[in-house]
Amino acid sequence: MAADELSAVVVDDHPAIRAGVIHWLSSGTPPIRVAAAGDDPKVAWVGDGAEADVVILDLHLGGPAPALGELRRLVQAGRHVVVYSMRSDDETALQCLELGALSYLTKAEGAEHLLQATRIAALGRAYTPPSLAGALAGDRSASRPALSARETEVLVEWFQSESKDFVAQRLGISLSTVNTHLEHIRVKYAMSGRQAPTKAALVARAIQDGLVRLEDL
Repeated sequence: MAADELSAVVVDDHPAIRAGVIHWLSSGTPPIRVAAAGDDPKVAWVGDGAEADVVILDLHLGGPAPALGELRRLVQAGRHVVVYSMRSDDETALQCLELGALSYLTKAEGAEHLLQATRIAALGRAYTPPSLAGALAGDRSASRPALSARETEVLVEWFQSESKDFVAQRLGISLSTVNTHLEHIRVKYAMSGRQAPTKAALVARAIQDGLVRLEDL
């Protein structure tokens, strides 16, 4: 996908924030086309918004409870979601990653981080802004699954490459073996009560557990 073909749908219930995000995206180099925008998640499901490469989702849409259900539904439908929220607490950021968001940005972060997160999310990849780095570094989860040396090696290689095929070639193992290792890792995390169903969530967990450093990604 060419960068100049990227499109996004913006879901935020504050008109000023929505206008600012639209301006940032459309003024980027190269620009990101805003397919639709509105204060209701339905804009991501109908019309041009349904075809957008990335959904930029505010967590608070006219109510006190965060829109985690909307995030879950979007991810389950295969959408690439960047959460853009006023909330800066670590628990919310990690919960969004576990649900499948590719990035979590606070609204204190500027255009540069939102543009980067959107472009990378369009490729199905995670982006770690400064606020999320703090959340991950501050996590002190007691339950850390015991990964074997080979599982750790496969995991780190996967984070640093674009495909599982490349991991297999680098380590001299089959693609099936790579998939098996990654599935075992996910099962171990799930059994420890720290589910990591997506690559973004696995990145978060690996950073929390000291398996990789942000500068290595």
